[in-house]
Amino acid sequence: MIFLWEVLKMTLQQLKYVVEIVNCGSITMAAQKLYIAQPSLSKAISELEREMGITIFHRSNRGVLLSEEGTKFLAYARQVVEQAELLENTYKHGEPIKRVFAVSAQHYAFAVNAFVSLVKEYGRDKYEFSLRELRTNDIIEDVRTQRSELGIIFLSNFNREVLLHILKNNDLEFVPQFTAKPHVFVSRSNPLAKKKSVSRKDLMKYPRLTYDQGVNNSFYFSEELHSTDESPKSIIVSDRATLFNLLIGLNGYTISSGILSSDLNGSDITAIPLKSSEVMEIGYIHVAEQPLSAVAERYLEHFRGYIEEYKTTFG
Repeated sequence: MIFLWEVLKMTLQQLKYVVEIVNCGSITMAAQKLYIAQPSLSKAISELEREMGITIFHRSNRGVLLSEEGTKFLAYARQVVEQAELLENTYKHGEPIKRVFAVSAQHYAFAVNAFVSLVKEYGRDKYEFSLRELRTNDIIEDVRTQRSELGIIFLSNFNREVLLHILKNNDLEFVPQFTAKPHVFVSRSNPLAKKKSVSRKDLMKYPRLTYDQGVNNSFYFSEELHSTDESPKSIIVSDRATLFNLLIGLNGYTISSGILSSDLNGSDITAIPLKSSEVMEIGYIHVAEQPLSAVAERYLEHFRGYIEEYKTTFG
C-alpha cells in the first residue's frame, strides 16, 4: 500500500507525467502533449518506479497498461496533482478553479443529455470535461483506472451476478438510479411501429442491431437485453449514429430502455414496449468508498432530473 506521505516525497512533475500518460493512453501521445521528448518521459517514469519500488506501467509493443500497483498509485497521484492545481489557481494566480470531470457510458441519450446540461451550467468557468461512449468492459476499465470518475451501465436478471462480481473484484460499486422496462427502437415507418407492444417472436424477421463489444464479446457485456436469443439477421455497430441510421434504412430494431431524445436522435425513431419479464436497472459505477467530486454530483443531479422529466412527459 502506498501512503500519501510517501507520494509527497516525489516531485509534482513526476506525478503529472503519470496522470498524463494514463489520460492519453500512451507515452508517445503524452510526450507530445507535455512538449518533452519521449525518451525523457520514459526515463522519468522508470526513475519513479525505481524510487517507489513498484511497476506502474506494463510496457508492450501495443503501448502501456497500468499495473495493479499502478492503479492504486494513480489514485493518490491524481489527488496530489488536483490539490496542487487548486492551490496554484487560488493563491498564485487568483483564477477560477478549472473543473475536471470524465464519464464513460453505454450508448444512452439520457447520459448525453445530462452531460450537455452540465456543460451549459459550467459554461462560464474553466473546465475540461470528457464523455466517452464505450464498450461495457472499457467503461469498467476506465473507472477502475480512474480515467473516468463515473461509468453508466445497466444490470438485468441475466447479467447482474456476473457484472457485480467483476465490479467487486475491481473495487468498484454499482449505484442504481432507475429501472426501465424493455422497449424496441424502430423506425416510424417500420410495421412494428403500429403495434402497442411487440413480442420477441415479432422481431424475428427484422434485422437486429447491437453494439460491438470487441474482444470482450460476452453475452454478459451486451448493451441489449435477450442477447442470447437467436436472430437470423444480425448487424453489429460501434456507434449510436450508425445504429439509428440503420434502424431507418434497413427497418431494423434494437432493444433498449425506451428513453429517446428527439434532440439527439431526431423524430424518425419510436419506442415500442417489448413483452418481457426482464428489466433494465440503470445506474452508475464508481470507485468504492471514494467520495464523488462536486462536478460528478451535479452530473448525477442532471441525470436524475432528465429521467424524472421523461417520466413526467411520457408517463
